[in-house]
Amino acid sequence: MTEIMQGGVFYENGKLVRQSTVSAEEARKNTMAYRILQAHNTSGKEDKCKIKFDAMASHDITYVGIIQTARASGLREFPLPYVLTNCHNSLCAVGGTINEDDHVFGLSAAQKYGGIYVPAHQAVIHSFMRETMTGCGRMILGSDSHTRYGALGTMAIGEGGPELVKQLLGRTYDIDLPEVVAVYLTGKPNAGVGPQDVALALIGATFASGFVKNKVLEFIGDGISSLPIEYRNGIDVMTTETTCLSSIWQTDEATKAYYQNHGREEDYAPLSVQGTAYYDGAVVIDLSKVKPMIALPFHPSNVYTIKELNENAADILREVEKKAAEQLDNKELRLGLVDKLTKDGKIQVEQGVIAGCAGGIYDNLVAAADILRGKSIGNGAFALSVYPASAPVALELMRNGTTADLMAAGATMRTAFCGPCFGAGDVPANGGLSIRHSTRNFPNREGSKPANGQIASVALMDARSIAATAANGGVLTPADEIEVTYTNKPYHFDDEIYANRVYYGYGKAQPEAALHFGPNIADWPEMIPLADNLLMKVVAEIHDPVTTTDELIPSGETSSYRSNPMKLAEFTLSRKVPAYVERAKDVYEWEKARRAGQTPDELKEIYAQIQAMGGDDPLSIQIGSVIYANKPGDGSAREQAASCQRVLGGSANVAKEYATKRYRSNLINWGMLPFLLQDELSFADGDYLYLPGVREALANKSSTFKGYVVKADGCTPITLKMDELTDDEREIVLAGCLINYYRSNQ
Repeated sequence: MTEIMQGGVFYENGKLVRQSTVSAEEARKNTMAYRILQAHNTSGKEDKCKIKFDAMASHDITYVGIIQTARASGLREFPLPYVLTNCHNSLCAVGGTINEDDHVFGLSAAQKYGGIYVPAHQAVIHSFMRETMTGCGRMILGSDSHTRYGALGTMAIGEGGPELVKQLLGRTYDIDLPEVVAVYLTGKPNAGVGPQDVALALIGATFASGFVKNKVLEFIGDGISSLPIEYRNGIDVMTTETTCLSSIWQTDEATKAYYQNHGREEDYAPLSVQGTAYYDGAVVIDLSKVKPMIALPFHPSNVYTIKELNENAADILREVEKKAAEQLDNKELRLGLVDKLTKDGKIQVEQGVIAGCAGGIYDNLVAAADILRGKSIGNGAFALSVYPASAPVALELMRNGTTADLMAAGATMRTAFCGPCFGAGDVPANGGLSIRHSTRNFPNREGSKPANGQIASVALMDARSIAATAANGGVLTPADEIEVTYTNKPYHFDDEIYANRVYYGYGKAQPEAALHFGPNIADWPEMIPLADNLLMKVVAEIHDPVTTTDELIPSGETSSYRSNPMKLAEFTLSRKVPAYVERAKDVYEWEKARRAGQTPDELKEIYAQIQAMGGDDPLSIQIGSVIYANKPGDGSAREQAASCQRVLGGSANVAKEYATKRYRSNLINWGMLPFLLQDELSFADGDYLYLPGVREALANKSSTFKGYVVKADGCTPITLKMDELTDDEREIVLAGCLINYYRSNQ
């Protein structure tokens, strides 16, 4: 099904080969990724990219913070098309008026600064961008991790909000030229196998090893022509879960037809490898061998074929339960997965959801309706919800009878909304098992609150197998085991809804227009520059193999407070280290006291140890908090995973490695030091890390920071590392955060 080719590989005459007469250095320039990156690189140095994007997009969990940050940094007008969608908190039912207040703010910002505003329920962010903003050879930046439009010839990157702020202020996205990995597709998928099945096979083959981490995936091969364009979109959007940086696909007549159908034929251009291309590795996928897949809790990489799971259900489910208890550090936790086994060994599911940028694609919903036509999901515990990804898709489904088929079978039709991906819509019952064609199945996500004894299980599947399961009354069923005639109804895009409801204000800024602030929208609190010396208390110690952004700052109902930095910060690590917030607050109060000229009594013994080493005057030592995690930052691009630590006085993270570039970038942009620890862990919760001369070391571009683990009974030397920072990143950390940096440069 999949083959990993480690090391350099050439693509020559339609085949992957290990050697070529063309040098790797020259052949590297023949990839699509290289050409697009260099076309947007303003640095003049091919290996040090300073990227300016063609367009940007944010949703209503992130755009208020981005605009507030840019506004505080000197924003006057959006210099590029910037789309503000309202697809993440449209249905949140907590926090009074604050969700809609943010939407009103978003529209006023689009009017004032010249943006594009998509009202709630009109489209999920990535569907709108595919339909209206992509173009072959373009680059798009989004404040959502699943910003991926490679199948439409557009290189797109999901990042934290501060990276979008930089673009709004005329700055650049700075990265070393990324490595490129070929994804060579061959063969043709069998009936019943959908894009999520291919995506899960890819994720399962690459995630754990980090094979494609922070690299660009370039899709090539004869198998691409066998895939409809929406099928390609469905695979592409899930590449985020491999931890790659971006993606790009060769284009063809199917791509051209997509642009023609959307009234944008001029945005199409042929993209392909030119001559012999060199890749830093390859993943070969034989589409004909891909089977219907399932990703069991709690990660998209925890994959099995559905057939394999059904044949070994008891053993596999017990192993998943065991790993879940270890991952959540709760031996008493009961997922109840084994309880889903019926007397004849089948797996009974309580809920199915087809939604969002991955699941709510037109072709998926037509295929699901083909399977369910004339059938019933039953009147038992099983329920099925369907969320078309945009209003134009929903309109076409109504016009051609697909909606009627789904509803007649018992499915509930919803509007365009991203909630099922992060716990704000169709939350499963405690102990429930939900199968979803969405993007993620992390712990602490779809409504689960393990600390409160509430836990549900989400498994990822393709819409076709979800529909097959629904037609079988909720008994887990792969779509390749049923008889069905797929209609493949053609899609006709109608932009009348967008023309009537979307505010298109790019290039029409109204500087005199007022921003509308709801009572929950707050400015960022003051964040001070990095001092010469730094003392940090360890307030959280996490030893999970990977820590997701949802564990750092929970999604779901907490996101209602996204526009108030201090209120949102109250939820930081709340489902992972419940004591974190109060610990961090205590440390923050000590720093406030120090800045007022007072020495905190709680630190007298610590200061005594520092003084015994000949340390500096305590009042010259900045005080902050620090967390340790093995590999933090997998998942969402939400900057709040870092900013919530920062507004509580956080100074740094210490990690063995960072799961994604975007999380490390978020730390840097909020003035936090992204330390690495290569030695054995020598400190614990409650200990202190003292870094004398930290500012000087950072300013001098040091990659090594000497310090001490300080306890009441003594000090132990420690060495922390830091990967390379750009000059701007270094100055941002020294200034205390991105806002301070831009203010000082006005």
